[in-house]
Amino acid sequence: MTTHSPQEFATGLAAKLATRSRHVCMFLGAGASKACGLPDVSELETRVRSELGDVDGAAFDRQIDGRNIEQVLSRLRRIAGLVTGDDKVDGLTAEQAAALDATICQSIVGALDTTDANFAPADSLAAWIARADYRLPVELFTVNYDLLLETALERLGVPYFDGFVGNLNARFRTELVESLPGAESGFVPSLFVRLWKLHGSVNWMRANDGHQIVRIGRPVPEGLPAAIYPSDAKYEESRRVPFIVLQDRLRRALHTPETLVLIAGYSFGDDHLNEMIFDAATRRERSEFVVFCYADLPPLLCERAGRTPNVQLIGRTEAVLGGVRAAWKAPMDATPDLWEGGEDGKLALPDFTYLASYLARSSGRGDPPRADHSASADGAWNGANDA
Repeated sequence: MTTHSPQEFATGLAAKLATRSRHVCMFLGAGASKACGLPDVSELETRVRSELGDVDGAAFDRQIDGRNIEQVLSRLRRIAGLVTGDDKVDGLTAEQAAALDATICQSIVGALDTTDANFAPADSLAAWIARADYRLPVELFTVNYDLLLETALERLGVPYFDGFVGNLNARFRTELVESLPGAESGFVPSLFVRLWKLHGSVNWMRANDGHQIVRIGRPVPEGLPAAIYPSDAKYEESRRVPFIVLQDRLRRALHTPETLVLIAGYSFGDDHLNEMIFDAATRRERSEFVVFCYADLPPLLCERAGRTPNVQLIGRTEAVLGGVRAAWKAPMDATPDLWEGGEDGKLALPDFTYLASYLARSSGRGDPPRADHSASADGAWNGANDA
């Protein structure tokens, strides 16, 4: 019976990570934040619903039926932008839709507070990035809204650029996001890790004109809606910046030749992003896509990986490597954080806690840098100010 070797996989991945000429990207979903003690999408929806009153709760139930929380926010913003006067859609006037939007966003901000979070996984990831010395900058893409990554990077003094320039009301700079290494102007140095938040953040908000999104130095204050996920209203494309710019940045990054993409904690729930990933995997045969799945391997991903050899699916009990689906064979002497349990154990790497720890050791350059626990996301230094 065919089996896969965890040790051979881990050794091969370490060798790929050690190739400094490669372009390395990481794509993180809610599972990464959950490893740090924050709620995943379903838990977030449950918490939001529990904090709403009877009237808002009933309106939320109507909106969430058949949708996720991001789609609910998009629909509320369409209602607020298109309905006039006392007219209603789904029982909501424009004013009521805007108020419910703000209430939901505030609940999300509270649920994603990082005060009591376990920063060990995020710190390990930042420690790996601090040692990264690739020809092209490391690019971190995430659909999470929390401030775990920003806080961890700042605690370890890792300079990063997130598309915004400034501190209190940082403005999005499209030309800097789109610039490439070697450009004569508008180029951010490669030592700055790129942090691209595809679905917004708890510290993004709309400026007074209602059109431009800014990043502030703290989570959005109570009573104001955070810029979480773009409205999909087509009538005003300007309201979709920076989201469309960041999605285009993802597309361009995935199509960079010989890119190594690590995907962790992502459930492949966004069809648009999924197609961007699959399209790049098909077109860029020399790039590699390594998907870590904490739960059982999804049939759709297995089908894709079965006919796309440069997509590797890494589950806890089995994997699809080189188009071959097979179980893991328990290693005789596993390296730390690679295997949990004995002969009937499981691969540990699909758990973001272990994956981040593995990455922190992957460079082999001694102990990771110490985190400065005095820094926080509120007012902490942001490398983008020096961009």
